[in-house]
Parts: sequence; structure tokens; C-alpha cells
Amino acid sequence: MIYDLLIIGGGPGGYTAAERAGAAGLKVALFEQNKLGGVCLNEGCIPSKALLNSAKLYNQARDSQVFGIKTSETSYDQSQVIKRKNKVVRMLVAGVKQKMKASGVEVIEAAARISGRDGDLFCLHDAFDKKYSGRNLIIATGSVPAIPPIPGLKEALASGFVVTNRGILDLTEIPSHLVVIGAGVIGLEMASYYRTVGSEVTVIEQQKKIAGETDPQISELLLRDLERKGIRFLLGAKVTNVGTDFVSYEQDGIIQELAADCVLCAVGRRPAVSDLGLETIGIAPENGAVGTDAQGRTNVPGVYAVGDVNGIWMLAHAAYREAEVAVNTILGREDKVSYLNCPSVIYTSPEVAWVGLTEAELEQAGKPYRKVELPFSYSGRYQAETEREASLCKLVLDEESMTLAGCQLMGPYASEFIVAVGIMIEQKLTLDEIKAQIFPHPTVAEVIREAIFML
Repeated sequence: MIYDLLIIGGGPGGYTAAERAGAAGLKVALFEQNKLGGVCLNEGCIPSKALLNSAKLYNQARDSQVFGIKTSETSYDQSQVIKRKNKVVRMLVAGVKQKMKASGVEVIEAAARISGRDGDLFCLHDAFDKKYSGRNLIIATGSVPAIPPIPGLKEALASGFVVTNRGILDLTEIPSHLVVIGAGVIGLEMASYYRTVGSEVTVIEQQKKIAGETDPQISELLLRDLERKGIRFLLGAKVTNVGTDFVSYEQDGIIQELAADCVLCAVGRRPAVSDLGLETIGIAPENGAVGTDAQGRTNVPGVYAVGDVNGIWMLAHAAYREAEVAVNTILGREDKVSYLNCPSVIYTSPEVAWVGLTEAELEQAGKPYRKVELPFSYSGRYQAETEREASLCKLVLDEESMTLAGCQLMGPYASEFIVAVGIMIEQKLTLDEIKAQIFPHPTVAEVIREAIFML
């Protein structure tokens, strides 16, 4: 059988592309060797949020007296939390399967490898050596954890003393002391979770700041808040060795040893491009990723790459959009990915979210700008629901166009309304046009409106 579209990988990019293409009438085959939903649904975004929500409820229960609620002793059942997390994942995976069925997508539960061309067709072979041919091909194989060449790390991973994003979400017991290698999104979220539910947590980060490329002011504010909650940060520190129950690190030229019950390796992820057979059709990874243009096209006509494998944003919501654009391009519809309005979120407590350009990026580009910074306390709902937690709303305005250039947020619900600012930036709404918009009251999002009128 000849398919209109072959897709390798059933994560956010792969299953979204399959659904859109199938709904448009294309004959689609989707290959997934593990579980539909990919890392995001099974080992990342969704299960981590299930855990973080349980931790938030636990924290609220412990601190509820200030809101007039008195409770007896509060306890936390990690095994029950994991059971609920697994139930949520099963339900969502079942939902993805139903979408594939409704869209007429053929799902092949096996690994697939590109085996070359047959005229104008791309050829794949699955793990059972069955051949499939298609007119178009989408590579959506996602990413895998980056494992740095630290002495003892591979052995510690094999023994279970060190875990990656997959293992940290399945621990049925709370470790007494968790060491986290890396202060990026995964490291910070899991550090926040396990500290809330009772672990002593130490984060080792090679850089001098946390949270990667976030705005330095937001990064520093988040650092201080997490330290206040008891997380210890070792910045500018490099892990030099991993043993059976300890981690050695070097900081300021001094090597020290840190005992631990569990270690999370969270130094980032890399595109999954190994053993795909890319060379058989003339694709060579660029800096370890499959390079694409704004339509998701690779250097080979008819072949596209979406999601983490292209190494651009490595975010599930970016993969959704990239998949839609790739399918639209296959269908002959004009479309392209605009990354300017792609939000990023760290689901710590408090949340951090940002979109667009930072103040530093505008300065580097030599663009005239103005900025405003407000705490979330300008929102009545924030005042009603919190006890003055750390927060910040930062907007930067491009003075040449009088449009928003970027937004950085730290505070409750930041993940829920950052998208509104992204739309303002993408649509190039002027300051006056944004002022004319009506924000619902009372909402935490009103801090954006308050800030807009101060620009």
C-alpha cells in the first residue's frame, strides 16, 4: 500500500500531524515504538503537572490556617500520587488513540527506519521488516535526555541511583536527600516538587544563574524564592564524579562530596536522530538536529521534521504548531511557523512564563525601548488568594513601533495568561489598541492591563 504520509514518532508533533492529515483525507501511517503521546504525555509535561498539582494542594492544606481553615495533621502519600498520575496518563493516551481512529490514521506500534527511495516514494521498514511506502515523510522522533560524560554517571544510571525525567516521575518513596544536576526547566520543577513534599534538595548548576535563558531579573527573583523555601543551590559548580551514594562537584576550585539518596540528571535533552536511516535519503543532522525551514521542510523535498527532533524550541506546544504547518504545506496551503509568539513556562511554585524579547535582547539589538515592572499585588484576585508571594510582571515596549516586544512573568496563573501577551506581540497590537481591550475582573491577568497603562 502507498500512503500519502508516513510519520515516525507518535508524540505531540507526530500525532497532531497524523490527526490533521487524516482529517484532511490523506492516507496516513503513524509509527510509534513505545506509547502514543511521546515523552510529553508519558514521561514529561503531563505526569509532572499531576505531581506538581498534588504538591500544591498539600502545601495549601499545610498553610491553610492563614485563610481561616484549620485542619488536623496533613500527610502526603507519594504512592497514591503516582497511581493518580498514571491514571491521568492512561486516560490521555486513550484519548490520543481515539483521535487517531476517528481521523482514519493507521497506527503501527513498532519502531521504523528509513530505508531509502523507490522512485518518488519514501520507504520505511518497521521492526518486523515490513516495508511501507509514502509520498511524504514527517520525522517526529522527539528527544532523549542528554547524558554528560561524568565519571560514574552511566553506572549510577544503570543501578537506579541516578534517574532522568522518566524515573523521577515514578518514585514511590520520597528521597530524604535529592541532588539535582541542572537548574533548567526539568531540574527546577522537580526540585520544587520534592522540596514541597519533604525532601532535602540540592541543585548543582554549572552556570552562575538558574532557569537557562530567562530574564536575569526573573531568574534571580525565582532563585531567592526557592532558596527561601529550603532548596540549596550550588551555582558555578561542576559535577566531577558520581558514586554509589554520593556526588562530587567542583566549585571555586575546591572539590567536595555530597551524600544523596537519589540523583536527578537534568542537564537538558538532545534530538533523537540515531538509527533513523536519514543518510539513505540524503539528510545529515545539523548540530545534532534535523534542520528545517519555517514550513518544517528539510533539505529533501517531501520530508519534514517537527517537534524536538528539529532542535528549535523543544516544547510540546511548538511541536503542535510545527505539525499543523507541515501538514498544511503538504496540502498546498500557505502557512509558516512564527516562533516570536511561542511562550515558555516553568511550572515551579511560583510559576515563571515569558514570551517575545527580553530587555537584554533589545539592548543588544540597539532598539529603543521602555519597560515597566509591577508585582502581581496590583491584581485584586492575587491579593485575595495569596499571602503576598514573590511575583513580578515585566513588559518591554518597542518604542519605534509602539508595540509590545516581550513579557516576563513570575507568579500564580502565569502559564494561563502568557498566551494573551503572545497574541498581542504576534498581531503587533499597538499600545493604544491593547489599552482598548477589556480584561475580566477580578483576574490575576489584570496585572498586564495595569502595566500597559504605565508604559
